[in-house]
Parts: sequence; C-alpha cells; structure tokens
Amino acid sequence: MPDHPDPDRVHVDGVDVPSARMWRGLRVAMIRGGLTVDGVAALLGPGARAALDRGETTPARRAVRGAGAAGTLVRLFLLGDALPRAEVAAALDPADVDEAAAAGLLRTDDGQVAAALDLRPHADAGLPDAAPWWVLSDPEVAPGGDVAEQSSTMRRGRTAGREHVLGTGAASMSLARAMVRRPVDTLLDVGTGCGVQVLHASGHARSLTATDVSERALAMARVTFALSGAEVECLAGSWLEPVAGRRFDQIVSNPPFVPGPPQVEHVYRDAGLGGDGASALLVGRLPGHLAEGGVAQLLASWLITSEDWTERPRTWLAEAAASAAPGGLDAWVVQRDVADPALHVGTWLRDAGVDPASPQGTELSERWLDWLAGAGVHAVGFGFVTLRRTAPDVAGTVVCEDLRQSHDDPLGPEIDAWLDRTAWLAERPDEALLDERLLVPETVALERGLVSTDEGWSPVAATLVRLDGPQWRHDVDELGVALLGGCRGHLPLRDLLDLLALAHDRDADELARAALPVVRDLVRHGMLTARG
Repeated sequence: MPDHPDPDRVHVDGVDVPSARMWRGLRVAMIRGGLTVDGVAALLGPGARAALDRGETTPARRAVRGAGAAGTLVRLFLLGDALPRAEVAAALDPADVDEAAAAGLLRTDDGQVAAALDLRPHADAGLPDAAPWWVLSDPEVAPGGDVAEQSSTMRRGRTAGREHVLGTGAASMSLARAMVRRPVDTLLDVGTGCGVQVLHASGHARSLTATDVSERALAMARVTFALSGAEVECLAGSWLEPVAGRRFDQIVSNPPFVPGPPQVEHVYRDAGLGGDGASALLVGRLPGHLAEGGVAQLLASWLITSEDWTERPRTWLAEAAASAAPGGLDAWVVQRDVADPALHVGTWLRDAGVDPASPQGTELSERWLDWLAGAGVHAVGFGFVTLRRTAPDVAGTVVCEDLRQSHDDPLGPEIDAWLDRTAWLAERPDEALLDERLLVPETVALERGLVSTDEGWSPVAATLVRLDGPQWRHDVDELGVALLGGCRGHLPLRDLLDLLALAHDRDADELARAALPVVRDLVRHGMLTARG
C-alpha cells in the first residue's frame, strides 16, 4: 500500500480511504496468518476446501482446530463464526478491533466479535506471481436471512438492501474467466461493484478505471484495491457519464442486467430501465468509448418474445454499429443459458435473499411475472457480448450463437482466438480464401452416426467436433467430409474444391459458393486453420 504522511489515511486515486491504519494493519495480520488463497487451501486441505465451496462449514471448522491465529481468521471471515474478543484481537494485531468495528468490518456484542462484512482472499490462476488479493463486499444472504436497513456508506450489520454490494459470485467469476487478457494501456470497468474485475485485469492493463453509480460500492472497491495493491482511478456516476468523451482499449462490465419491471430494489441487479434496458443501453453505447481495435465485454440478458432469440440483441447491435462509426464493429453474442419466466424470477429473488414462497416473495413474484407476461416474454436469455471497434475500412462481423453446452475451459482464450480468426477472415474475401492452404487441427474429430440395415451398418450423419474449448459441433454432409479429409495444408482450397467437383460431377463454381460460408464458420470456430 502506498505511504502517506498521515498514518490514518491512504489514498486510492487521490481519495482518502478511511481507517487506513486499520486496513494496513489488517493486511499485515492476514499475510502473517496465511489468510491467502494458497494459505487457506493448505490449512484446510482438499476435502474441507471442497466442502466449504459447497457451503458446508463443519469440515473446515474441524480442520482449523488448534491452528492458532490462522484458524481464527478463517473462522471469523470465511465461516462467519462469532469468537471471543481476546482471540480476535490477538489474530488481528496490529489492527485494532474497535477501529475495525468503527469501519464497519466487525460487529461486537457482549465480548464476542463477528464479521459484519465479507472479506476474503482472492486470486487468479493465470497470475501465479501476483501479490495477494482480498475482496471486500457484503455477506451473502440466503433466503430467509437477516435484512438490515442500508445507508450510503459502509456500516455494520448484514445487508440485503438497495445498496447491497455483491462479492465474487458465479456471474462475476464467469466474466473474469471470459476476459480477454491481451496487454492494453487503458481498461474501464463499468459498474465495478466490489472491484473484482479490476483485480483480474491488473495483470494485463497498464491504467485501470472503475466506475459505479453506488458510492457505497466504490467505498468497498477502494478498500479492495488498497488491500490488494492496485492503483485504480475510481469515478462515481451513472453508466458512462463519468467517462464522457474518453476512449479505452478494453471495457468490461457486469451491469445490473436482470430483466424486470422499471424499478430499483437492488442496485447490483436492477437498472430501473425496465426489461432488458441495461443490456440494450450498454451494447448500444460502449463502442463509442472504444479506441480503434478496442474490445468491450459484458454480461447481458435479453427478453425472448419470438422464436428467434437473437431478435433483441441484433436490434441493439444496429445502435452499436452507429456508435462505433467511423469505425466498423465486430460483435459476438453468445447465449449461455435460457430460463422461463418462473425460473428467472425465482432465481433472482433467492439471489437477493428472498424466499419465493414467503409472503414477500409471493407479492414480488406476482408483480414480476405480471410484468413479463404483459411484455409478451416467454423466456429470458443470458450470456456474453463481445464488441470490437474495427478500422473505418473494415465493415465488421456480427455473430449470434448458442453455447449452452457445458465446458470447463475459461471462455477468455476462446474469445481472444475468435477475435483473431474473425480479423483474419475479414482480410480475405472469397477469392483470397480460396488460395489459402487449410488444415484440420488435431483437436478436431469426426463423429459418425450409423444405423443397422440388411447390408450392415449404414452412415446417416457426420458431425465435426472440437475436443477442446467450447467443443463446437458442425454437421457435415459427405461432400464436406471429403473436403475436410483433404485439408492437410498442402493444396489450396481452390484446388481441393476443383478435385471434389470433378470426382462428384459437380460444377466447381457452384460447389465453391456452397462451401465458402461453411469454411468460414469452421475457421471462425477453430475447426479449420491456415497453414503457417
């Protein structure tokens, strides 16, 4: 953490972080006690660590018995236990318990001390040499949990109110895993919340900017940044207003994308714009804040009111293309999940700590479902949107596709490769593509479907499958199988198509016109590559 003449203050982007002496001392205590990702993993062991990830605290509590200050820190901050004041004071030294309580981190009651906010170690597997990180947020609130009135600054007490600040949940981690990690000069995080996206970006972005409409979220983010040693420009304001007139090399955003009535019950979830207005606004405006070649990535949701789920995102992309002018726009919309209205409402009520079956949950469910029904919504889609502002002479490529199959690999490398492959294709009109020597990578296999006949097994289908990444699948006919069999990087695509046309008595030009769109799709999905 940076030095400052006043021992009780530390600056993050020129803004004083209150109680800096306490936070500074706490960081010392956490490093000494091993409250880091590696330290906790070593202390708990794989079994108790896995149980804790499932929300089962007893194995972890057993694992830290007799572990001294390290066990105290785990029980206090990760297990939510109330502990004797003397034990906590010894573990937190040189941080002071009363100062930590005044800062809103702890609450004290009759000689017992418990965590009032969620403070946990964090890390990025792709940055093994990074300094330890800690993320400050509000505690998770399960349905039926305590709900406390919320103020505009950090305070004691469990919260699930309007200004609730989420921690490192599933959505935020999915965006972090999807983040493109190319070195950039400037990166913007719109709606930073607890600041976790900025931490993951700190390994590849030289200058970091974080915005949020919630002053309370920014207060927590500044602590996250100060504890983790990240230098970040923090700006308060709505949407893109704090960075008006500025452009960035990369933008990331986990916005309040949850479609619902035009009201704000939770700032992290509700935009107050009605429906999928938050996603529409950001997709439409982000390209205007990208430098040429800049990439924006965000989580988004869209209302599905017809058979074509892409209808809403494609409408937004028309505005996005205008925002990118005079440049072009590459856009990749990936649908990762689809929920019917009832599942959508129930999921987000539980996320806010509301039991859908309670009187409060019933009232909210009725109102929410009535609104969705009135809008003609039969499903809600969720996924990632990637935007790249291209050079003025490049028209850009727009692709919307489903990716609901499960896969364990981070999506970031695939998005990175998709951007490269899309740029490569944009530089090659059909005539130039025909001159390329293409090959099928070793990570691609051909699956055959067979049925039993009187003559034996007869093929009925063929599917090209990528064995890595998102495991893309493409059905191909027998001509496609024959063409791909020849893609070994030796002959130009034009020659392969001429030979195939001759062998099957087809018109070569007609065959090329039919094959080229398929070839482009296979290249875009990494199932055909150019010989280097």
